[in-house]
Amino acid sequence: MTDILRKASSFLEKLRHTTATSPVTYRRGDRAVYDVPATIGRTEYQQDDGAGVITRAESRDFLILACDLVFDGMPALPEPGDQIEEVQGGTLFVYEVLPVGGMQPHYRYSDPYRQTLRIHTKLIGEEAQR
Repeated sequence: MTDILRKASSFLEKLRHTTATSPVTYRRGDRAVYDVPATIGRTEYQQDDGAGVITRAESRDFLILACDLVFDGMPALPEPGDQIEEVQGGTLFVYEVLPVGGMQPHYRYSDPYRQTLRIHTKLIGEEAQR
């Protein structure tokens, strides 16, 4: 008997991947994976500064198929400090992979079958493209 939920999850991931993605560049040091299809998302979180002040913030998330993140022929998982570059409207935006609010990891799987990575980032730079 087939796992209907797994089949449905795979179908939805393929649909997201083919209809709701934009190409990004994923960088780790001097290595890069170009034209990685990514869906843009966000994670809202709150952080207590220890003095009773609650800060609300948001990370920009990139949903990427786990099988698309490959360095030198080897599958990889996101690491803090990696960078994701996204071009929008003639501007290159650079994001750094990092934990969300210090309380959650820098990535998580977005489905129970570990098909898609939800990678949390923060904007660290931008520049106009020529």
